[in-house]
Amino acid sequence: MTVDELLDYYREGAFPMARSRDDDAFDMVAPLTRALLPIKEFHIPKRLKRKISQIPFDIRFDTDFEQVILACADAKRAHETDTWINDHIISLFLKLHRMGIAHSVECWTRHNNQLVGGLYGLTLGSTFCGESMFSTEVDASKIALVHLVQRLQKKGFKLLDSQFRNPHLDQFGLYEMPQEDYIALMQTSLNDKVEF
Repeated sequence: MTVDELLDYYREGAFPMARSRDDDAFDMVAPLTRALLPIKEFHIPKRLKRKISQIPFDIRFDTDFEQVILACADAKRAHETDTWINDHIISLFLKLHRMGIAHSVECWTRHNNQLVGGLYGLTLGSTFCGESMFSTEVDASKIALVHLVQRLQKKGFKLLDSQFRNPHLDQFGLYEMPQEDYIALMQTSLNDKVEF
């Protein structure tokens, strides 16, 4: 698959998922119900607000996209035995990053400059499609998400796609809509001139 073909799938509401980290291929997935996070009404829990106010990490954007996607590919969640990001997906997203379409938000330690959390995704007009996140220190991925939303709000983005409902994201105000409604909203904003 080429990057242009992949972007065409995204514009039709689908996204890639491999069956395992070592899979040679991947499927294009289009769920019946789409999960999104609010941008303007994004909820930050009080405990997390307190931690953010302590400035525990240096927040950077797009300084090491490759390290972020590799960390996401190698991260296993508690309820999973494998991850869905394989080498083919990584290769496509590295190309998208070089094209200025895929982006990362990164949490770096202040004392020894280590990447300890972050997320990545891609932009389609004024929609940001969140793909995956990882954390090796408590709250690092959540703090990256808060900074992502702040940037999206500042830049005029309208939608933050999180693909599937996830109990981890419910605390931020996650909501769902039928897939066809998501596609309609996303496609009406494809020509919006916003920059990440």
